[in-house]
Amino acid sequence: MSVIDTVFGQLRQQKRSAFMPFITAGDPDLDFTADVLHALAGQSADLIEIGIPYSDPIADGPVIQASYTRAFDRGIRVRDIFRMLEQVTQDITIPVVTMVSYAIVLRHGPREYVEAAQAAGVAGAIVPDLPVDEAEGLATLCHETDFSLIQLVAPTTPRDRALRIAKMSRGFLYYVSVTGITGERTALPPELADNVAWLRDHVLLPICIGFGIRGPETVRQLASAADGLIVGSAFVRRIAEAATRPRHEVLEEVKQFAAELVGALKLS
Repeated sequence: MSVIDTVFGQLRQQKRSAFMPFITAGDPDLDFTADVLHALAGQSADLIEIGIPYSDPIADGPVIQASYTRAFDRGIRVRDIFRMLEQVTQDITIPVVTMVSYAIVLRHGPREYVEAAQAAGVAGAIVPDLPVDEAEGLATLCHETDFSLIQLVAPTTPRDRALRIAKMSRGFLYYVSVTGITGERTALPPELADNVAWLRDHVLLPICIGFGIRGPETVRQLASAADGLIVGSAFVRRIAEAATRPRHEVLEEVKQFAAELVGALKLS
């Protein structure tokens, strides 16, 4: 049983959904990323997703794309990110997973990437641009090394294909709430809850919803529909302000926002 399996087992006993923030590694720099990771871990996050900057992201909206560009402009590299994570994961107890392009995994070599990630204390990887038809090799490697390969299902994914994706995934299944790119939204599709409910009836893995979750109201709406909620752009947008504002103020605002989301989960 992986560390991610353990977390969701505990949450199931507590009858609550996971709170999973997403942040970009290296925006505005890796020192502040480390500070945010510590802050979120201390603010009742259950897992943390960290984005590995990539020059041609598949589904990331303008907020996250801009954060990747800023990290690239600072010369952030994967080895630097893993070096930072190796230090942070010694201090925090919750799982960290990377959102990473398969092009990066291939460039490093799948086994080399997984080994480096595990050495840095990373529990798994979300690989958004890896089709299920090409995933068997990496899925087998991850299964053999107890590293969770987390894959995505979209509203447009045919149900038979969604079941294939779930079968190759470990840790949890990432359900994309809307078609298109990431970003905060004022409304989510009315069929979202029904689609996730179908998956939960047919898949043993926890189902976590991402894309479009903007604040406490959205969290309250979705808390009972999924096993976990992923909040990305809303955090990345706040963290970006650390480039021009006092960092301690930005960090406090990030912690306050996280507390509001956790509070909404507990009230749901």
